[in-house]
Amino acid sequence: MSHLPVRPRLVAFRFLAATFLACCVSTSRAATEFLITEHGAVGDGSTVNTKALQSTIDACAAAGGGVIVVPKGTFLTGALYFKPGVNLELQKDGVLKSTTVMADFPPIYTRWEGIERYWTSAVLNFVGTNDVVVSGEGTIDGSGLEWPGAGARRGPRPAGAARSPNAAGRGPSPAAAAGPLPKVDDVYPTPLPTTSSINLAPDPAHLPPINAAGIPLPGGAGRLAPPRAIVFQDCTNVRVSGVHLKNQARWGFVFIYCRHVVAENLDVHIDSYIPSSDGIDVCSCQDVQISHCDIACTDDNISIKAGKDADGLRVNRPCENITISDCTFGTGGGVAMGSEVTGSIRHVLVQRCKFTGSGSAARIKSQPSRGGVIEDIVYRDFQIADVARAFSFELEWRMVGPPPPPAKVLTQVRNVRLINISGTAQAGGVIQGLTGSPITDLKIENCHVTAQRGLVLSNVEAPDLSGLDLKVAEGEPLIRRDATGSTEATPLSAAPAR
Repeated sequence: MSHLPVRPRLVAFRFLAATFLACCVSTSRAATEFLITEHGAVGDGSTVNTKALQSTIDACAAAGGGVIVVPKGTFLTGALYFKPGVNLELQKDGVLKSTTVMADFPPIYTRWEGIERYWTSAVLNFVGTNDVVVSGEGTIDGSGLEWPGAGARRGPRPAGAARSPNAAGRGPSPAAAAGPLPKVDDVYPTPLPTTSSINLAPDPAHLPPINAAGIPLPGGAGRLAPPRAIVFQDCTNVRVSGVHLKNQARWGFVFIYCRHVVAENLDVHIDSYIPSSDGIDVCSCQDVQISHCDIACTDDNISIKAGKDADGLRVNRPCENITISDCTFGTGGGVAMGSEVTGSIRHVLVQRCKFTGSGSAARIKSQPSRGGVIEDIVYRDFQIADVARAFSFELEWRMVGPPPPPAKVLTQVRNVRLINISGTAQAGGVIQGLTGSPITDLKIENCHVTAQRGLVLSNVEAPDLSGLDLKVAEGEPLIRRDATGSTEATPLSAAPAR
């Protein structure tokens, strides 16, 4: 695979994105509006509006398309399924708030954590639609603190935070398969479900332990999680702008198998600990521009993904040509490549971003079972303040439980640039490749970091650290670790890491 330069591709993409953005604006202004309160929706924060809202979407589609308008008020809803030609405008002080009843979010055939399978519907589902616009100054409230498991790690529920009137917790776990795995024909309907259209599970209580390709699912059918906030799946020409997202119960803005995406001026915040509360997830997409977003959560602020393990290899769709610019990040894991990287991630530029109190800034993570290539990644022009790790590259990330066997070809990380990154951190961090697949062509340029502890390097082949100015309060700035786990502290001027 050739190492194509990032910059020419991204310059061309910016032009295309700007052109698409202008087209979206003119189209949305001329569209027919469907005000949800004129179609039976009640914004009192307690009336469940799922049926009224879905019928409004259906009526809009039947009329040839238009814009669903959410005015001032809090509109409680379960899962909604948008159809081609139907866009969404959330006006200022307009809130779409998720219920917390699992039955309101039936399993849909989607991709969850890198594997195609039935999983919980999102609050807002855009599947197989093109020329999608979601805009406005209103809010999507995922009710994430009202589901079991939230809030525990960051103290009690904030004062004044009320439970949804529908709080019923998780539904029962789907029945686990006993004995050998079934055949696809025995457990899936005909035709087989795909991710390109809305396919709801025929029997949510008995989800199959394999996906439609016959690949076993981790944990069998598993226990369904609370819903993601908004998922765009198999969509082309998507623009999301100005929207506030609050307390997403799981991942926030999610793009799966999409092309030509513009996400700008988004605000994503949670009030306390919520597990898996990623701000933005981009999964096997092409030509994506994310800019001027403000994100604070308790998982990755932004995560770039490309499928996992056997199913990721089967799908084999890369995530490529991604630009992330002028964003502000608070709590959260930073901007991560992975850990679902099997289909490969390439040509990613992250620039002019601020990180305050984040777990890390530049992050790459994978596992030996993943495979895939991560290449042509540029992190540049960062201001960091009190982040836990300035850099966090871990190819054996989170090795808990019995791990799957290593991929035949281990994850390869190459051609990574860290440029103009300055500020403070608790540690320089860790840059760790795999014994059988070291990180190659890593270069650090004009980076000035003050930290309590140094930077640990292992399995990195001849890195260029000449541009790293790392001042530490404890020990040496550079700690090299070999394959046996033994470490050696050295000054930055020492020879390249083993």
